Amino acid sequence: MAEIKDPENTIIVELKDGNVVIELLPDVAPKHSERMKELARAGEYDNVCFHRVIDGFMAQTGDVANGDMEDGFNIRRAGTGGSSLPDLPAEFSKLPHDRGTLGAARSANPNSANSQFFINFKDNHFLNGQYTVYGRVISGMEHVDAITRGEPPANPDRMISVKVAADV
Repeated sequence: MAEIKDPENTIIVELKDGNVVIELLPDVAPKHSERMKELARAGEYDNVCFHRVIDGFMAQTGDVANGDMEDGFNIRRAGTGGSSLPDLPAEFSKLPHDRGTLGAARSANPNSANSQFFINFKDNHFLNGQYTVYGRVISGMEHVDAITRGEPPANPDRMISVKVAADV
């Protein structure tokens, strides 16, 4: 596992193949970073599926309303919701959507990000300036690469648990 420099701003996502360590970027996107920590600490991301996984592009997850695979799960609804918290304003920056970066998923409205996010499988610079970048994988990208593909996947993978490193 990577060296964790700032446990309060580091997220550990347990996947079926191992842990993914994500360094949040509160200096770049403070509201998005805070939201991820708030939802992780509340256990909202636990058991949430990867509902949209496009080979050579990205893996999307984080629908805490409809993506919990333990609670009346319906894959066709996964990806249509967020959390009970208000949507977030865009926090665009000059950071590129490189392989391993975390982007805030949203609707056509730039200020509609809530709980969903995606991890880029490759450099996706066409997204630059259009979606908030608020973290980067610092360890375990091979586990992200192994997530089952599909829109939606027939047998989706899930985030088994999501924790703030300071709490572990």
